[in-house]
Amino acid sequence: MKLEYIDELISKMEKASLTELSYKDGEVDIKLKRDSMYEQQNTPAPVSAAPQQPKPAQSTEPAPKEEGKVIKAPMVGTFYKASSPEADAYVKVGDKVENSTVVCILEAMKLFNEIQAEISGEIVEILVEDGEMVEYDQPLFRVQ
Repeated sequence: MKLEYIDELISKMEKASLTELSYKDGEVDIKLKRDSMYEQQNTPAPVSAAPQQPKPAQSTEPAPKEEGKVIKAPMVGTFYKASSPEADAYVKVGDKVENSTVVCILEAMKLFNEIQAEISGEIVEILVEDGEMVEYDQPLFRVQ
């Protein structure tokens, strides 16, 4: 395998904000992995450039209602409250959730990832809009 090809894999890995990449072709087996700290330092600038405009309004709204636990985004992606535009939302304000309850979908690179609550309680506030781009560790739901 040529060094240029490995460099190209690394470049594509960085552009796609991947933390791990495995490639196998015949006898060639490559596994690339980078520290997630590197990703956090390098990806927020391009990803957050557009959403930073509406964020001040959002960050001022939840401030008075900081009681309770928060379900945060485990990754960067597009937030969807339902599995399809015609489907009902996974959860609404007032719904009870358990650790394994699916609360939303985050789309990243055309992959739809179901996000589980990982805490139990009642949804008291949905902090993002359907179709909105979210960042890693951004609060999505407030739970009591």
